[in-house]
Amino acid sequence: MNRQGEMDSFPKRVELLPAKRRALMLEHLRINGAASIQELADTTGGSQSTVRRDLEHLVERGHLERTHGGAYLLQPSRATFERERLLNAHLRLAEKVAIGREAASRLAAGDSVILDSSSTVMEAVRAAAERDIPLTLVTNSLEIADFAADVKSWRLIMPGGSIRPGYRHLAGEPGESFIRSLHADLCMTGAAAVTGTLLTDSTLEVAALKRAMISSARRTLLLVDSSKFAPPGFCTFCEISQIHEVISDDGANEESVAALRAVETIVTLVKPVSAARLLKANVEEEDEG
Repeated sequence: MNRQGEMDSFPKRVELLPAKRRALMLEHLRINGAASIQELADTTGGSQSTVRRDLEHLVERGHLERTHGGAYLLQPSRATFERERLLNAHLRLAEKVAIGREAASRLAAGDSVILDSSSTVMEAVRAAAERDIPLTLVTNSLEIADFAADVKSWRLIMPGGSIRPGYRHLAGEPGESFIRSLHADLCMTGAAAVTGTLLTDSTLEVAALKRAMISSARRTLLLVDSSKFAPPGFCTFCEISQIHEVISDDGANEESVAALRAVETIVTLVKPVSAARLLKANVEEEDEG
């Protein structure tokens, strides 16, 4: 089944959470370029009035441009652009799940792992829990920590720091200094953008913490979906030479992948799982809740 066929087979559900509904709209626009309000209503199972409110929300935050009777997707051009946390977690979910599963296969029993707060790293943590092996985790992510706290075979450490309003991760001191004092087996991190051999983030605080994480691990895995091969974010946190392996999905731009492999970086590309199946499971989980 092609990607459009998967979109058409999504369960129609008015009660989808706003972040999931808006993510579905963005995914539909990513695949089709533009869409009418009726198309988006059919895709999400919402009413036209709900779609209009969602479109206004997404336009205000720089995701979309409105057209007469619909919308089309914008490629964010601001270096400091950050997607809303809940919305970002649902975007390209099929790709993130596949990347996370591949990354989790790199873990061995007894490993110490430093984890950043990216949504793709969160999927690696979910996949690692299914393996049920003892691990020591260090993370600045409140979401990862909340999930990991229930895994009995894991030891969880949080570094401290400050929380920005609207975001569920720690940054700054004393966490940055604490991270620099560690000697972990592995670091898993995401990036706002991969541009040539440059890795960047949208905020100074997060970039500084990523640098500390990478310098405190013997090996670093970069987990990024193919949309992250893009113009640079606001600040650099490292060069690709500091990364031992990049794991992305098979939608990654061939030229971008070739640039990484040209400097002898290991690049692993995975095939996304069924997007329709993921959404169906997500909806059933909401029903059970």
